[in-house]
Order: sequence, then C-alpha cells, then structure tokens
Amino acid sequence: MPPPPQPDPAWARARRVLAVRLDNLGDVLMTTPALAAIRHSLPQAHITLLASPSGAMLQPHLPLVDEVITHRASWMKHERPATALEEMSLVHRLAESGFDAAVIFTVCTQSPLPAAMLCRLAGIPLRAAYCRENPYSVLTHWLPEPDLDVATARHEVQRQLDLCASLGWQTPDPRLRFALNEGDHASLAAKLRLAGLAPGGRWIVVHPGATAASRRYPAERFGEAAEAIAQDSGCGVVYTGGVAEQAVIAQAQAAMRRPSISLAGALSLGELGALVAGAQALVSNNSGPVHLAAALGTPVVDLYALTNPQHTPWAVPSRVLNHDVPCRNCLKSVCPQGHHDCLAQVPAQAVAEAALQLMSAPRATVSPLES
Repeated sequence: MPPPPQPDPAWARARRVLAVRLDNLGDVLMTTPALAAIRHSLPQAHITLLASPSGAMLQPHLPLVDEVITHRASWMKHERPATALEEMSLVHRLAESGFDAAVIFTVCTQSPLPAAMLCRLAGIPLRAAYCRENPYSVLTHWLPEPDLDVATARHEVQRQLDLCASLGWQTPDPRLRFALNEGDHASLAAKLRLAGLAPGGRWIVVHPGATAASRRYPAERFGEAAEAIAQDSGCGVVYTGGVAEQAVIAQAQAAMRRPSISLAGALSLGELGALVAGAQALVSNNSGPVHLAAALGTPVVDLYALTNPQHTPWAVPSRVLNHDVPCRNCLKSVCPQGHHDCLAQVPAQAVAEAALQLMSAPRATVSPLES
C-alpha cells in the first residue's frame, strides 16, 4: 500500500463539509471529538452529519453540527434499509447541498466505499476515509486501513481523530461531546419525583440492556450489584433502557431486596443525559449510555464483553470488567461458544466494589463544551 497522502490545501478551504457516520448512537458519540476537530479547524464551515436514525437522535445535543441528514444505509444493519430510490434521492440531496468535502468515519471492519460512492455520485470533490482495498478514484484522500488486526486496533475515538489529523484538522480538547439543553434537568426532576425519588436524593444509574446478546451481563447480577452498591452508599437505584428492555430490568429488580426505579422507555435522550450527568456512577453493559457518561464526566463501570477491544470508556474515570477467554475479539453479536464466559464469569460483588471505589474518589468537574 502507498504511504498516507499529505493533506491537500483544499481541505483547509472547505466551507461545506459532510461528516458521514452511519452506525449507532454510541459510535456517533465516539466521533464527536473528530467533529470538534473539524469545527475547531474550520470555524466558518457549515458541517452536516449524515447519520442513521439512531445517530440522528443526537442532533439537539450537538451544537458543533449545523445540520443532520438521516439515512438508513442499505450496507448497514437496519430493520428497513433504504430502497434504491431513497438512495438515489439522497444522492440528489447531497448534490444540491454543494458540499466541498466529505469525510467518512467507519470502524475498522466496515468498508467506506458505499458511502464514498454516494458522495462521488453527488459530485463532492474531496472524499476521505480509511480503506482496506485500493479505492482508486472513489476516494481522493485514501488512508490505508491501519487497524487490520482488531486485537491491536486503536481506540475508536483516536482512530477518527487521526483521520481528521491527516486532513489538517485537529482539536485541543479530545473529550466526547453531549450538550444538555434547557429543560432537560427540569423535566427529568419531575419524572424522578413521580417515580418516588426524593428531591436532593443521590442515585446510581444501571443500564442492563445492549443491542447485541453477546454484550449482555446477566440481568440478575446487575440487580445483585445494585443492591450491594445501594446498601453501602445509600444511593437510590434507577434503571434505564428502552421499552423492549423492560423485562430484563424486571429481572434485575427482582434480584434486589430494596425498592428501585425503572424509567425504561420513559426518557428522552436529553433526560437520559441529565439522569446520567446527575448520577454518582453508571453501571452498564458496553452500550450507548457508557459513551454518554464519558461525555458528561460520570464515572462508569463497564461490563465489557470481549467481542472487540476498541470501544472502552474514553477520558472518564472508569472500571472495565470482564473475564479473559481464548475466544476474545470474536466480533460476534451472539456468543459463538454459547457460554458468555467473558461476562458471565464476572461476579456481582466485583461490579459493586468497582462502583463504590469510583464513587469514593473526588469527582472532576466537567465544563460544558461548545465545540
């Protein structure tokens, strides 16, 4: 493969930039430092994020982005991927927007070429991405894929920062971004009062769900850990998740002796952010709330399945818990061995101890970030 290209001065002159990140909400959160690098380097540019419906939920909380276009890419996992007609409509919309440049953010196992081809068909003159194979003219700025071995892959945040740096775009502050809006705290407080949490109370957040079955710690262990944390700290326990995770949360709550609160399916993304921001700690599977906590400075105990290594909590006090297994880095959504040992062998007491240690340490103040 050829050496990485030097930045074309044209990237510094871009005034309409398309940032493509078409997977999940957590992936977009881990790309926010790269988006901040674009904003810091091109303060006058109009930045558009092309995102999945999940990623697009972040729009009200990303002031560094001027616009979000939602697309269910056919080369990504969606219940109803875009039709060919919808993809052609997207090409026309991108063409009409007059973008100067497009940067395509992917994990190391994804190909950027479908998105790059859309951008080429839309007439976007500058197109950058990592790519395993030679993209020829589909990309104008090709970085040969450096993370060929997932076991040694860089953290996802660093990967995207490095891509931007190759274009001459950098940020002095590489933290994740999530801006709470006026009203998020007030509406959350009303829901907590209705749920029975006294004003001024302290709480931990427990998130026992995850989109992939291979990334789920046993629900009853979450409950056992939450019981131990609450008993030692006096904190209330608030469970979060979607409507589909209510049954998993009920299992966790059943393992507790003391009462707890479930807000599954009851929170907006902003209210979830306010809940996590006000928590003493988050205890969670490796899922979107972990990266939300990282953006808000809330300590995290991450039950981190060893399916892939590059998505651990970024720049936040954290404990990453798992049990080493020979089948690590399997990249599977369902445990191919059927034993889930990388999570199932972690005792609940270890989870509780990790959370209590984090909670006893001084909490750093996280200042709001505008860019």
